[in-house]
Parts: sequence; C-alpha cells; structure tokens
Amino acid sequence: MSILDSIKKSVLVPIHPSGLPFIIIFCLITLIISWIWAPLFFIGLILTLWCIYFFRNPERVTPENINNNLVIAPADGKIIEIEDITPDEEIGLPKNKYTKIGIFMNVFNVHVNRSPMSGTISKRNYIPGLFFNASLDKASKENERLSLVMNVNNKIKIAFVQIAGLLARRIVNEAQEGNKLVTGEIFGIIRFGSKVDVYIPIGSKINVLKGQTSIAGETILAEINSKKK
Repeated sequence: MSILDSIKKSVLVPIHPSGLPFIIIFCLITLIISWIWAPLFFIGLILTLWCIYFFRNPERVTPENINNNLVIAPADGKIIEIEDITPDEEIGLPKNKYTKIGIFMNVFNVHVNRSPMSGTISKRNYIPGLFFNASLDKASKENERLSLVMNVNNKIKIAFVQIAGLLARRIVNEAQEGNKLVTGEIFGIIRFGSKVDVYIPIGSKINVLKGQTSIAGETILAEINSKKK
C-alpha cells in the first residue's frame, strides 16, 4: 500500500448515511454563528469535525466464520459485562440461561453496529424507556432499547440489543423480521453514546475479558458449541 493510499484510508473514512443530516445542520450553524461573530467559526468548526468523526464508518475485516460458530463484536467499545442470566421475556429468547456480554460505547467510539453472526431475524422488539448512563446495570432494563433475536440454525438462537444512553436519543435499526444478516453486516447505529448487549448460549467459549476493548465486525467475543443440543 502506498503512502497516499494509507492517508486516504485513515483520513477519508466513509460516513454512515444517518449522520449526513446532522453534519449539514452543524455546517449551517457554523456559518450562521460565524456571521454573527467571526471567532465563533472555530468553535463551530470543531463541533462539525467532531460530528463527522462520530458518524465515521470505517471498513472492517471480519474473521472467516465458515462454521458460523464465532460470535463477532457488534459494537466498538469497552466490555463491561460478562454474566450468565435469564434474559427478560421482552427480548423473545427461550426461558433458559444465556451468557450476556455488554459493550459500552462512549462518544468517541464508532457507533455503527454489525451483526455478530449469520442468521435470520425472527423477532424485532422496540421498547421505549429512559436515558440513564448506558454503562449502568439498570440501563439494560430501563433505557430505550431495540432487541433482535436471530435464528442461527435450527438449534441455536442468539439476541443482540441496542440500548440508548444518556446522550443517545435515537436508535437506528434497519433489520426487520425475516431479514437474513451475515456476520459483520451493518444493521444499525446508535447516536451519541450507548450500549449493545449480546445474548449467546450458556457454555460458549468466551474469548474476551471485562475491561477489554472490542472492535465491531472484528473482535471474536466467543465460540458457540454448534453440536450442543
């Protein structure tokens, strides 16, 4: 790769389409406030550049998942939860225990979300809620959230839940019931700070630790025993 290609790859990062209206608004506000008082232009410019940075959508190299048993991180961020629990009924998983892996995204992380496995979406459920800090335990139960249940095959189901945070007030999710997603495919974004929970069959081999940083579409969170009944 040439130096020019390297610069293009690191600087000219694609922007998620849902961010374009916000970027345009920030640009217009910058022009207006700079017309009122010229020094305000620099403040507006910094905020506009941050907005562009927030909605960046860098390319990701997803690990080969030939047996479709690898669970890939759906979000960039810090892994703050790894625990075995019975998911809330609203999610739509069978009433069994699952391993929950929670990933917290701060305002500097990439907020584009990617499918953790390949499969068919069997249930989609939006739950209105509050906007506590997404890093708090109660956020998974009380914040605005949108859950997807995926049928990986005729034996395995997983779920992943987008959770709005203190600053995030808009969950964008393009996946609908009946849609087929492949591992690493983009299915949505959460605006301005949030969390994603992943529920996988208990007994899966966990490949990450609490406090570790994950990269959406690349980090292998776990390996599911596909032969387990």
